[in-house]
Amino acid sequence: MSHGGEKKPKAPGLQRNIGLMAAVNIIISVMIGSGIFVSPTAALRYSGSVGFCLVVWTACGFVSLLGALCFAELGTVVPRSGAEYAYLFEAFAKQNKFWGPLPAFLQAWVFVMVLRPAEIAVIVLTFAEYSIQPLVPVLGMTYMSSEDQQKVIKLVALLGLGIITYINLSSVKLYVRINNIFSICKVIACLIVIGGGIYQLAIGKTENLQSGFTGTTSSLGHIALAFYNGLWAYDGWSSVTTVTEEIKNPEKNIPRSIMIGVPIITGLYVFMNLAYMTVLTPSEMMSAPAVAVEFGNRILGPMAFLIPLGVALSTFGCALSIQFGVTRLCFVAGREGHFLEPMSYIHVKRSTPGPAVALQGIISFLFIVVGDIEALIEFASFLIWVAYGSAFVSLLVLRRTQPDIPRPYKVPIVIPIFALFVAIFLSVMPIISEPSIKYFAALAFIFGGVAVYTPFVYYKIRPRWMNKFTYLLQVLFEAAPPPKEL
Repeated sequence: MSHGGEKKPKAPGLQRNIGLMAAVNIIISVMIGSGIFVSPTAALRYSGSVGFCLVVWTACGFVSLLGALCFAELGTVVPRSGAEYAYLFEAFAKQNKFWGPLPAFLQAWVFVMVLRPAEIAVIVLTFAEYSIQPLVPVLGMTYMSSEDQQKVIKLVALLGLGIITYINLSSVKLYVRINNIFSICKVIACLIVIGGGIYQLAIGKTENLQSGFTGTTSSLGHIALAFYNGLWAYDGWSSVTTVTEEIKNPEKNIPRSIMIGVPIITGLYVFMNLAYMTVLTPSEMMSAPAVAVEFGNRILGPMAFLIPLGVALSTFGCALSIQFGVTRLCFVAGREGHFLEPMSYIHVKRSTPGPAVALQGIISFLFIVVGDIEALIEFASFLIWVAYGSAFVSLLVLRRTQPDIPRPYKVPIVIPIFALFVAIFLSVMPIISEPSIKYFAALAFIFGGVAVYTPFVYYKIRPRWMNKFTYLLQVLFEAAPPPKEL
């Protein structure tokens, strides 16, 4: 019997715990990984001059903002988590019973099973390498063989992965608090680099910049590769739309977070590159194993340890947020019947998708143990821009098929068309510039997805053991199906 003063227990489901600044910090956390600290040299190499390189970094930020604004509209039109998956499903699922849902399934298949967990593994390994760097003399690693050093790095990486998975299993609010702290720390690390560069300019160290645009490449292929590498560093601007269902007031906060977050990153990236170029010559930048560390060793003196510390904090926060986002994609795909149904189950008290988080932790664990993940990411990384391009197509399709749906935020039609051409270019460019069997491997993995989709999704074949497996996961993770109205 119900009593008036009693509160009804919440139905298990995702809760809106992410406000505007937390959404901005998700964008910052995913976009700033290790790349801007470790290897921001490819854009310089292909640009040919420091002047044009800074133009490339600025233009890449602008292009990223345009793409993110397209996602801002999609996030308000399709108010579901999952980003590209949700948009493809909304735009095409009803077009054809077999082919309609297939693009959305394949996007989830690649991102959930390979791309995102492999990225997490690489980033966590980078975290491990830089977190123990200041402790190498203390731990006696100087006298270890390189093989033993790699074992220590892997152990630290597995510990880091365990902490990340525990945070995402425990509480969205805990994730938000920790991610806010790490995002602030990584911005501070960026500002330390920028401050060092400003100081060097103030004392008159300008000789490395005096060459200006001298040596700028005239090769269209090199210009394209410079933009490709710059835009790769900016990747992550769509991250906030992966968690749409957990954002407060998403129709306002998604566009606002993008308009705040992406320009902040653009400013940080441009001025960090300017700082690097002030202290290091182009040849020194391209030969340094970690540009920011070399920069710190040159000008920070006894405080040089702040740079590897900044890289460690940056990579930890990045891996934490990537896992947070991909588990929501896994959750949405499970809810639509494109993954195992328990992947859509939510912890009855913590409001976290426990089975989906555990799955991502296990896959990333396997990638760390197996090793050589960089090659795995390379063969699939060009598919990121295929996914972006498919989202831009979805926006154009939804403009035609659902013209009257409320659009709290709407981009001019020329922006998604331009962004689509950029996505096509960046999807094809790696294949043209460096033909490799790895791209055929990516296509083979996609066709493998079709082989999974046909019996288990389209024909809905369900193994007999699935009921027991589902029950086991429910008990293990204290999880229940989300409400049908989600």
